[in-house]
Amino acid sequence: MWYVIEGYDGQDVLAARIAARPTHLARLQALQEQGRLLLAGPCPAIDSEDPGPAGFSGSVVIAGFDSLAAAREWADADPYVAAGVYVRTEVRPFRKVLP
Repeated sequence: MWYVIEGYDGQDVLAARIAARPTHLARLQALQEQGRLLLAGPCPAIDSEDPGPAGFSGSVVIAGFDSLAAAREWADADPYVAAGVYVRTEVRPFRKVLP
């Protein structure tokens, strides 16, 4: 089943986000290679494709897991959590309808 994982950035965490990004992306690439990643990306903190020093307000991942518990476990192990980038994460089931 698909699950949406939303991570919410804290204040002034852009440097920590940049430092943790390679390991964060490696986990997403592993999901993609397994055919389990529907989409992933950051949410700019301002209305701009490149927010620059304004940074990001968080990220969204939609990926396939065997259960809600497995999705939460994966989200809790995110490098952005360990680095203090995300101050909270939410995980919930997702049903793809379109496209």
